[in-house]
Amino acid sequence: MKDFNNKIVWITGASDGIGKEMAIQMAKEGAKIILTARSVEKLKAVKASLAGDGHLVYPMDLLKVDAIPAGAIEVLAKMGTVDILVNNAGISQRSLAKDTLLEVDRRIMEIDHFAVVALTKSILPKMMEQQSGHIVTISSVAGKMGTPMRTAYCAAKHAVIGFMDGLRAEVHHDNIKVMVVTPGSVKTNISINALEGDGKKHNVTDPLIANGIPVEVCVAKILKGIKKNTPELLIAKGKAKLAVYARRFYPSYLFKAMTKMQTT
Repeated sequence: MKDFNNKIVWITGASDGIGKEMAIQMAKEGAKIILTARSVEKLKAVKASLAGDGHLVYPMDLLKVDAIPAGAIEVLAKMGTVDILVNNAGISQRSLAKDTLLEVDRRIMEIDHFAVVALTKSILPKMMEQQSGHIVTISSVAGKMGTPMRTAYCAAKHAVIGFMDGLRAEVHHDNIKVMVVTPGSVKTNISINALEGDGKKHNVTDPLIANGIPVEVCVAKILKGIKKNTPELLIAKGKAKLAVYARRFYPSYLFKAMTKMQTT
């Protein structure tokens, strides 16, 4: 893909963080953005900040997975097609496994995995019909390795990487590209919005997040990766980046190091 001019891009989790910044940067390059999140007011504010016109605010609660296919049908009826789907919406966790209610595990899996699968499957037939499309999914370094206080989040992010890896092979001959992004710590509200073991919001910015990669820098790398048809993109620095390679080549060392890791 050479550029985003006149491309129709559907971004979930578009009211804040990576999703919002992707909307801003892609609109500057001429894309028409479909903005999805729960908050109508936040989405309207994002839309007002975008360059160009033809953008659409389409609020959805992705926890209601069964309603996603109908939503996709409505979006396609309004916009005609979706050239790029960005599965960005998600929620993290800040609790030990033993202290986490099973309903919290399920909620994280529904949003971070099943909602992604449902929306992707709903848009896929149109992409196959037009023999083109790009599916971009924001996973995490947590999808490459397990870390304390993130068991449910790691499980969901591992799952979505596995799904997208398989899908990439299936749709190759339909000229559909599948890209997975695995960011490390990025300066967003992810830890503030994370769920604690009882389902309450964490409402704290972790030091790693506060000192993470600026969201503008992260998104610029993602857009470059889309243009280059990169299948998987690691965006991390320091120990997070090193840990991904340690998991592949020195897993025993990483597992031992994790037992000493102080995570909040």
